[in-house]
This record gives sequence, C-alpha cells and structure tokens, in this order.
Amino acid sequence: MAKKKTKPKREAPQAAAPTAPGLSKKERNKLYEAELRRLQVEISHLQSWVKETGARIVIVFEGRDAAGKGGVIKRLTERVSPRVFRVVALPAPSDREKSQMYFQRYLAQMPAAGEVVIFDRSWYNRPGVERVMGFTPEDQVQRFLEIAPHIEALIQENGILLLKYFLDVSMKEQERRFRQRIDDPVRQWKLSPMDIESYRRWWDYTQAYTEMIARTHTAQAPWNIVPSDDKKSARINCISHILSAIPYDKSAFDAPDLGKRQRRPSGAEAGIADGDVIPDLFPAPG
Repeated sequence: MAKKKTKPKREAPQAAAPTAPGLSKKERNKLYEAELRRLQVEISHLQSWVKETGARIVIVFEGRDAAGKGGVIKRLTERVSPRVFRVVALPAPSDREKSQMYFQRYLAQMPAAGEVVIFDRSWYNRPGVERVMGFTPEDQVQRFLEIAPHIEALIQENGILLLKYFLDVSMKEQERRFRQRIDDPVRQWKLSPMDIESYRRWWDYTQAYTEMIARTHTAQAPWNIVPSDDKKSARINCISHILSAIPYDKSAFDAPDLGKRQRRPSGAEAGIADGDVIPDLFPAPG
C-alpha cells in the first residue's frame, strides 16, 4: 500500500533577489537556477491543487515584441503536464473566424475543470497589433476597449481566475534582441515582418498599449506589468507573482510501492529484438 507523506506547509513564494549586488555572473546564474527550481516545485504543487479541486485558471501574456513572453511561459510550463497547463497561441483568424463574434474563438479556449490555460497573446491583439497595423477599424477598437472589461468580469463570475501580465522592454534592449535574432541562425525564425514593424513603430505601439492598459485595468482584472530588460529577473518575478496570486495548497504525495517485476519467461529476449538500431554518434559515459 502506498505510504502517505505528511502534508507540507505552503510557504509564500518569495523570490530570492537575483540582482543582489556583489554577485559574479556565475554566482547569479547559480542563484537563478536554484530559485527557478524552487518555483517549479511550487508550480507542481499548484498543478496538483488544480487537478484535485477542479480549479479553472486563465493567464494572459501580452507585451512588446522580444519582451520575453515565450521565455516566461516556457519556464512556467516545462515541468508540468500539458494536459493541465495548456498554452494557447492562436494563428491569424480564418475567413470563417473573421465572420464570427470577435471574442468567440478565445472563449472557446476557456479552461474546463482542472485546467490552466495560458494565452501567448490573446484577445488583446485587437487594441495592439491589429490597431497599429490598421487591420481593424478604429470604431471596432474603441468598442473592444468598452466591452473587454465586461467580458472579463463575466469570465470571472463563471468561476475562472483571470490573471493578466504585460511584459515591457526598453527600446535599447529590444533592438539588441532583434539584432541577436538576425545574427543567430537558431533564432532567426523568431523575427517576423510584424516584429520589424513593431521596431519601426515603437511610439505607435507605446500609445496603443498605454490606452489599452488604461482602459482595461480594473480592480477585478488588473494588468500586472513585468519589466523585462533582464530576462532572468522577469521570469523569477513573474512566476513568483503568479504563484502568490493563486490560493493553492500543497497536497501530500502518495508515494507508490513499485513492488517486484514479473519473472522473465523462458526464452524471452533481454531487449527488443526487431528493428534497426540508430547509429551511436555520441560517446557513452566512462
């Protein structure tokens, strides 16, 4: 029978200060890895709580291009089940979706019991990129800004916890990251024509995002701004804030008893006999 461990006491997810003065780069990286590991253990406890309680959570990530949204989402989800933490990054709408009510395809992604849905960009495409790039008439943008707080209130009245994060990056750091993408073959896929336009239209985006946040920042669904010139600090600070905003409890882990393996049948091969073994190109240890 499985042995149940004592239920651990939840600690407030206070982040260690990765920008502590006097640390070398190596020491800071080591501190970052240790803190990230601690937070990812907390995320695993959050996952267990979500599954056990049937909680429904939506986390919206918005921000400037190259602000590091993908990096935060990756660290938030890399140690948990994709069946519980589901990342939604919708492509451009199809012709059919363009004919639907604007919020329709986003509402279809709302979580069922025991799910956390993470939007890597969201319905806020409308007052952001769609507005700046001229894809949406201004009257529709203004209508969106009027009704979005009401839609979000309805989402929460339905029992869904909604968290919204905006990652902000400076002009200088955004340019550095764009140039890094240009020079690095494994990052070039990250540089889209829309990214180039966001670089050129910095002040148009600044104005659009400023109005977007001012009009949709409510007591019920506030915007949480994440300064992200330093990626490591942004990740630790944002994940810590998410954990502090969700009233989860740690659950005891039922350690399973593995028991004994069945006896090897007479004549059975030790390994899988058929199939072609791939070439061994990487040296084995020792």
